[in-house]
Amino acid sequence: MNTPRPLILISNDDGVDAPGIEFLARVASRHGDVVVVAPASAQSGKSSALTVNSPLMLKRQAGYAGCDAEVYSVNGTPVDCVKVALHAVVTHRPALLLSGMNHGSNAAVNNIYSGTMGAAMEGCVVGIPSVGFSILSHSWEVDMKPTEQYVDRVIHYVLTHGLPDGICLNVNFPASPEVKGLKVTRAARGYWSEEYADYTTPDGKPFYWLTGNFINLEPEAADTDEYWLKRDYGSVVPIRPDQTALDMMSGLSSLSD
Repeated sequence: MNTPRPLILISNDDGVDAPGIEFLARVASRHGDVVVVAPASAQSGKSSALTVNSPLMLKRQAGYAGCDAEVYSVNGTPVDCVKVALHAVVTHRPALLLSGMNHGSNAAVNNIYSGTMGAAMEGCVVGIPSVGFSILSHSWEVDMKPTEQYVDRVIHYVLTHGLPDGICLNVNFPASPEVKGLKVTRAARGYWSEEYADYTTPDGKPFYWLTGNFINLEPEAADTDEYWLKRDYGSVVPIRPDQTALDMMSGLSSLSD
């Protein structure tokens, strides 16, 4: 008797046509039956945003070369894609939700802005083991081949062992010709400075364009994602969508009636 292959749902925030999601679908197809439901256009920086005042349209797309995946687009955010997929596309609960491969870093504080991680956290919230993958290059020409064995390893691990309830994984890779390995880390503490460049329209009206520099507050901390990414290792950070600061509750107990 043949055992059914696990169902793997994939989304992203770069859009259904991005090379990164095609790469991820090809790797994932070795492990299970792949269904891709991704935004029709780029949705970077959307975090866990939802579309609430516009209709969402689901459209079947051509598949990707090198894998037998069902591919759909949705005119919404990454979280919209996950919700629509679970509502209207998949016929049974996915064994795994993957998001990415994102073109650009989602390490450190970037994970809270990330549509890639928004999709992964949505899967986590509804109890599906979920992983977001990113590579530290915005170029659509970046070579993802050096990450392949590690993407494969993470997918195999999560399908085999699962993840603790309420935990998803944020996996980042250097854009390097050689990825030296994986390190399980925490997210580095940091922030963005000089986030906007100032411009003026021809008629003298000011406008602003997102830019900025990431400031790592602990560049020598050897247990962080940023530390190991700079040394050509991939980073694996366990993330909790539940952001309750449990350690602070007793200190605020005097506020309770």
